[in-house]
Amino acid sequence: MANAAQSEVTGFSASVMRFLESIEYRRIENSDDLEDIARLRYKAFTSVGLARENDELQLIDELDFKPNAHVMGIFFDEQLVSTIRVHHVTDAHRDGVAVARFPDVMHPLLDAGKTFIDPVRFAADPEIMREYPALPYLTLRVATMATVYYDVDFCLSVTKSNHRAFYKRVFNSIELAGPRYVEQYQNELELHGANANELKRSLFKRYPFFDSQPHERKMMFAPREVLGLTPLTILPTARYAIQQASRMV
Repeated sequence: MANAAQSEVTGFSASVMRFLESIEYRRIENSDDLEDIARLRYKAFTSVGLARENDELQLIDELDFKPNAHVMGIFFDEQLVSTIRVHHVTDAHRDGVAVARFPDVMHPLLDAGKTFIDPVRFAADPEIMREYPALPYLTLRVATMATVYYDVDFCLSVTKSNHRAFYKRVFNSIELAGPRYVEQYQNELELHGANANELKRSLFKRYPFFDSQPHERKMMFAPREVLGLTPLTILPTARYAIQQASRMV
């Protein structure tokens, strides 16, 4: 596949792109798969002190089942290695962690017609992440695809303060609300937001592995009645999106 488009992907992005070629995405839509997600969340959250012993069953909550929720599994060599949940938050569909934790900030924005992707419940197998530190990028790629698919105004980040620098560096996120203590996590959480237009303008140039083609985004987020059958696996299309972009230059 050597071509001009590939030659432009160098250094860190090239190594992440190679890892991406071994990744598959899957929509999590049945109880057995959700049990696997709960176990992974438990393993990941206990390793960083965000879950207590015997909390595994509580790591599937009512927000996983909301009509604006999408729970995704990321698989490497057929093994579930990470997961993320995104909510498409609008005036009509306000379910999401950002709204629940920062209602005074979110409700006025929603009243004004702003729309959001709210990615939460990021969890990665600690052992796999030690060996493949690019895994968080390929997990958060789900959020960037949702941002483009739904054509929202902002992609949010509900995060601890020690992750603030990462979201600012990668997504140019700005603070929407400062730290607030959340009893459930026994931690302070902050709310940040990345302007979707800025993401689409610059993110894919800086980190081309975040890019995707329309059919991949459709398989990730389109309703069942649109797709007919839910795809078993979804293969990344970042490399093809780069090639297509190069032909348009």
